[in-house]
Amino acid sequence: MSLLINVLGYAASSAVLATFCMKTMRPLRILAVGSNVLFACYGFLDGIYPVLILHIILFPINVMRLVQVQRLTRHVTAAAGAELSMAELVPFMHHDRVRAGETVFRKGDYADGLHYIGSGRVEVTELGVTLGEGEVFGEIGLFVPDQKRTATVVASTDCELYVLSEAKARELYFQDPGFAFAILRLITVRLLERAGHYGGVGQEAAAPGVAV
Repeated sequence: MSLLINVLGYAASSAVLATFCMKTMRPLRILAVGSNVLFACYGFLDGIYPVLILHIILFPINVMRLVQVQRLTRHVTAAAGAELSMAELVPFMHHDRVRAGETVFRKGDYADGLHYIGSGRVEVTELGVTLGEGEVFGEIGLFVPDQKRTATVVASTDCELYVLSEAKARELYFQDPGFAFAILRLITVRLLERAGHYGGVGQEAAAPGVAV
């Protein structure tokens, strides 16, 4: 029995060590789930109940995150040939509330994320454009060399916003290139719309928004 316990302990520790070598979320979560199972068995057999309880708690959390990553991967893969729905990314985004009249960001501010409108309306002041629920703004700032906002956005009403950070966007890019393809397509469409050359053709291929 002691040999089995030692094997479980070393295997669980090796799984945790391996998670630090992972660069993408899917294999990291798979290893995390495996380490939870191994550590739970180790804690049970060796009577180390704090370890057992900890990994029983962590197990469903890691399983839930793995399911989210799997769903996202399938979605962004399909995005290469279909519409990118930003609503699918909400579990990976930071929630924010903005009151009517508040400035979301100003022209020249550092761009640290793109925004998805869960509810409410915002106005891009320099363009005189109003955006509403389900629309995206701020994606250009993530990719321009100086990462500066090119316009000011003010909340026209109380808004519920979701922010996808630069770091999370980079993480999703490495998880599946389909995400990067969809975001680049969105940016291209918005730049062409802003320049007035797109004429609405193919606009269904990208989420609604405006490049700022």
